[in-house]
Amino acid sequence: MERVTNMTTLSGVLEKLRIKRQDNEFKKTLGGFQAPNGKTYLADDLKIIRTYRFEGESDPSDSTILYLIEANDGLVGYSIDAYGAYSNHDDDGYDEFIRDIKVDERDESLIF
Repeated sequence: MERVTNMTTLSGVLEKLRIKRQDNEFKKTLGGFQAPNGKTYLADDLKIIRTYRFEGESDPSDSTILYLIEANDGLVGYSIDAYGAYSNHDDDGYDEFIRDIKVDERDESLIF
């Protein structure tokens, strides 16, 4: 996750994904990341293709990070986390799992 981009808003990126029918939220489970279709992916099955960080207007610690993720079967989706100490995923292995996913940053024009 070398390149973090400050782009537009979280809702704007999610809307772009919805329009492209790529608004599949990957949720952390004991077995990995589960897609809305019920399929569970291991870290080796996934690539982070874009990372966005959004900061709150009045409080820089009010931050969110959005990972755009592509699965080895072509499914594109996302995972959202609060940034830093405010992470939504306390002890479910989310941080370790995200670190295990290969990063293959793509230009937005190739995604949207």
